[in-house]
Amino acid sequence: MSNKNKRLSSQADFNDGFGVLRDRPVDWESHIAAIAFRFNQEYQGTTADLPDEVKAMPIYQERLSGLLQSKLTSPFWQVAKPQKKQHCLDIGCGVSFLIYPWREWDAVFYGLEVSTEARNLLNSRGPQLNSKLFKGVELATAHNMPYEANQFDLAIATGVSAYYPPEYWGMVLAEAKRVLKPGSSFVFDVVDPDMPLAENWAILEMYLGSEVFLEPLEIWKKLVQDAGGKIIKTLPGEVFQLWKVSF
Repeated sequence: MSNKNKRLSSQADFNDGFGVLRDRPVDWESHIAAIAFRFNQEYQGTTADLPDEVKAMPIYQERLSGLLQSKLTSPFWQVAKPQKKQHCLDIGCGVSFLIYPWREWDAVFYGLEVSTEARNLLNSRGPQLNSKLFKGVELATAHNMPYEANQFDLAIATGVSAYYPPEYWGMVLAEAKRVLKPGSSFVFDVVDPDMPLAENWAILEMYLGSEVFLEPLEIWKKLVQDAGGKIIKTLPGEVFQLWKVSF
């Protein structure tokens, strides 16, 4: 199958797999499908054809060298390290079970993704690493999670909120609160628009196929407050701020 046909197939798989979105406004469906499509391309190794002026940007060169990824990674374990036998949910997990030391933490891993490529890759390789800890990745949206109430001890979402407007993230906070056990933590990061790298990263992401929302931190803080949460720990980064929120 050609790369083009594979991309079209991935897009069709996504649209077929999320009937629940048809009950939502069309803009949410289109927005989430576009994000899924972009990351499906990335996991397939297919990149957008960028203009020369974008390729000349220092941040693009950092992306090619791998330096940018370290600046974008939020070390969630520094504010909420998964504990032995805890049931942890990674929202927008990508292939994190293959990257982070879940086996050392001895914590039970559940993943949620909108990318079919990431879901398939992790579901094929995760059990080979540790079939007892790895509980699989669901292809589903963060505002309508296929889990029971009070199911998890910890929820994580890093590198995710930037691709969604605050009004959508308010629904995600409500769902995280529902699936977490009382008193548990939701660790997620938000873009700090005042950081020097933030705007250039947003420009690069736009050319790569994803809109980034550079909202004031006060808006995100109000969302947490409105959801009944409290920010109990923060960790600044070069693009993101990492927050530990308790409900």
